[in-house]
Amino acid sequence: MTGRAVQRTAAQPGGAGAWIDGLIGVSIFSASLVATRLALTGMDALFLSAARAALAGLAGAMALAAFREKRPPGRDIPALMIVAAGVVVGFPVLTALALRTVSAAHGTVFIGLLPLATALFGALRSGERPSPTFWLLSICGALITVGFAARGLGSAPGPGDALMFAAVLVCGLGYAEGGVLARRLGGWQVIAWATVLSLPVSVLLALMLSPNAFASIPMQAWAGLAYVALFSMLIGFVFWYRALARGGIAAIGQLQLLQPFLGLGVAALVLGERIEPAMIGAAAAVALCVALARRFA
Repeated sequence: MTGRAVQRTAAQPGGAGAWIDGLIGVSIFSASLVATRLALTGMDALFLSAARAALAGLAGAMALAAFREKRPPGRDIPALMIVAAGVVVGFPVLTALALRTVSAAHGTVFIGLLPLATALFGALRSGERPSPTFWLLSICGALITVGFAARGLGSAPGPGDALMFAAVLVCGLGYAEGGVLARRLGGWQVIAWATVLSLPVSVLLALMLSPNAFASIPMQAWAGLAYVALFSMLIGFVFWYRALARGGIAAIGQLQLLQPFLGLGVAALVLGERIEPAMIGAAAAVALCVALARRFA
């Protein structure tokens, strides 16, 4: 399929395909915090953030060249810079810094707020006007998700919490802006151009912050970097931005309510954490909120 064919597909009306794309994207993103934690076992947070953006940018540049994509018009550059600032630079840097002091499980508390942030910025940036019932369901889903994730986290708020909250805000803006752009440029083209725009800075920072001894970095850290660079930063967005463009930013954004539960499942598989029965019940309640929100969006 050519790049132009992909672009035409992204512009078609939403439906089941948009929700499937969105679920695939969320499933890929759900492993990001675990992969980041693995990468941080052998890498500095700032180097990790720069390296993942640089690797994603190089892969995006190769894809754009392979499909012979034309440069986006000048009027889209500011929006692409917002996407880059939000999802290529802002969210990775802020979460990596936060995860130096808080656990991946703690971070899922804030990920539960991401659907609300996406819907709010979607309403501001795209003119979407979901119904009051949609907002009520969105808030209920967020409360269930945050309430479940926050169980047993008795620690007082700290710098890590502030960093995670800021990460949610910039990511929500990047998601909404990218969803609007994807209607014109195509889903994968948006994230590819955003990572390419970031290349001059990301490559320079990666070189400046590179470790003195690469041989001492464990394989699990390299695996974590590879995942967040290629999947979290690039491949996941191919599905996610296409879904937002076809199905609506606010409606599709509610799928993110499932991300913490999927993330806890990944943590169970990778880190050996136990899956509690309460998790299954909470996930089912959230899934019901997502299904109803789709109807009333």
